[in-house]
Amino acid sequence: DLSSMGLNPTEAQFKEIYKRIKELGDKGKIVMDADVLAIAESVMGLSQDKPIQLQEMTFVGGDKVTSTASVRLKVNGKDVWGTAVGVGPVDAAINAVKNAISETEPITLEKYNVKAITGGTDAMVEVVVHMRKGNRTVTAMGVREDIVKASMEAVLSGMNVLKTDYNGKNHK
Repeated sequence: DLSSMGLNPTEAQFKEIYKRIKELGDKGKIVMDADVLAIAESVMGLSQDKPIQLQEMTFVGGDKVTSTASVRLKVNGKDVWGTAVGVGPVDAAINAVKNAISETEPITLEKYNVKAITGGTDAMVEVVVHMRKGNRTVTAMGVREDIVKASMEAVLSGMNVLKTDYNGKNHK
């Protein structure tokens, strides 16, 4: 919902946004909230800078080793760090991101789904997440050969949509 992000397109802009979303859907693409935001920002001539950007990520895991991850994010231009453990590298990395931004962004991950979209050990992986901040919810997706990177892409994409508020509160 564009209005929940503080976006109020003109009727002409709304028609163009709708047209572009429909074109993607007609091509068989699943249109996520992050896609809608990017299209709206483009049509309305708004900044497409993402408030949360992954700068670096490391993780350690293995048999009889606690999976641990650390991340450095840029949040509205400021570096923040987070470290966490998890039941595997994906869980640890997502927990590290949540730890890095928990003081400023009470965002919760409600659902996490993963599927291989090609075959083989180097398969493309699609990660879809459902996230919440207050009464706002979003769905975001990441697609990569690396499940941790696909997961980070989905989570950060969702967080960026939830953090975007063109009413002036949360968008740089």
